[in-house]
Amino acid sequence: MSDFESPGEDGDFDLLETLETLTNSEGTESAQDATQRAQTFHQIELEIKELPGRQREAFLMRYWEEMDVAETAAAMGCSEGSVKTHCSRAVQALSKALSAKGIKL
Repeated sequence: MSDFESPGEDGDFDLLETLETLTNSEGTESAQDATQRAQTFHQIELEIKELPGRQREAFLMRYWEEMDVAETAAAMGCSEGSVKTHCSRAVQALSKALSAKGIKL
């Protein structure tokens, strides 16, 4: 279970939906909130760059490119199970790294 998920969620976490919620508040946010949001995105980008290559690749294909598990597996030349494992490990690593920086998503 991902650290990003709330108890009771069905395990179908979507990081983009979480980030869209932050982005869609742009019209009503203060300059300070906008700056903080931009800094949070920057920290997320930095942490994604620190992921091991296969985890980063799977994570970006699944959550940034919105590819499904089968498409990602085909593009990576691995099994669907491997994609799920890489994504799970990436989400856990990102959650731990961002939490250590005080970022809660």
